[in-house]
Amino acid sequence: MQKAIYTTVGLDELLSHVQALKGAGARFVQMHAERCVDDGSYRLVYTFINVRAAQEHIAQDGSYAIENLVVEGIDRYQEIPSISSYYPAVFPFENEAHDLFGLAITDMQIDFKGFFYQVSTAEPMSVITPEVKAAREKAMKVRAAAEAKARKAAAEKAAAAAAAAGEGAAGAGDAAGAAVARPAAAAGSDAQHDEAAAKAALKAAEMEAKLAAMDPEKAAKVRAALAAKVVRDKQKKEA
Repeated sequence: MQKAIYTTVGLDELLSHVQALKGAGARFVQMHAERCVDDGSYRLVYTFINVRAAQEHIAQDGSYAIENLVVEGIDRYQEIPSISSYYPAVFPFENEAHDLFGLAITDMQIDFKGFFYQVSTAEPMSVITPEVKAAREKAMKVRAAAEAKARKAAAEKAAAAAAAAGEGAAGAGDAAGAAVARPAAAAGSDAQHDEAAAKAALKAAEMEAKLAAMDPEKAAKVRAALAAKVVRDKQKKEA
């Protein structure tokens, strides 16, 4: 049985991890690039396998693992160090990422200078469809509206709490300072509760924005998983 191990690394850590895999005898399998629909950033996945270790594990229990290094949140104009000095076989994948996605991969051992593919549209995988663009714009609007609503609610509650505390202080006078402190504390507690509710609403809106930008089938699966988690959490609290 095959197992996949994913390790997320930063761009500045990529070469050191690749060097460690090379030193351990791992072989390069493939590399692929992805473009994130929700924020337009890029993701690179490098796949390796240690053949000797895999053979030993297969002999023991019939399973083996492939290792993946994942670099996320890449800006289009960030420089990405080539791993071709450790694994020359990566050159078609790195040239592909450059030609199709426009990624700036530096120090490639074999560099086709943008002519690895003959394409009618420059960097075609960085071009989004009208549907994806509409979904992204909708997600941004939903998030902006949720943030504005949360800020407004928090401001109104804070103003109401301040007004209530002020009225209590004016009516009681200096002699009733201790009595005034209790409503103020309660108001502060309410304000904290409202702030937590606003944060929860914002988090839910952000999730809804991400779901809106996803493939409908994938979004349905995520919604089902979230609903199941809510049920499990409720059962734990009741128990």
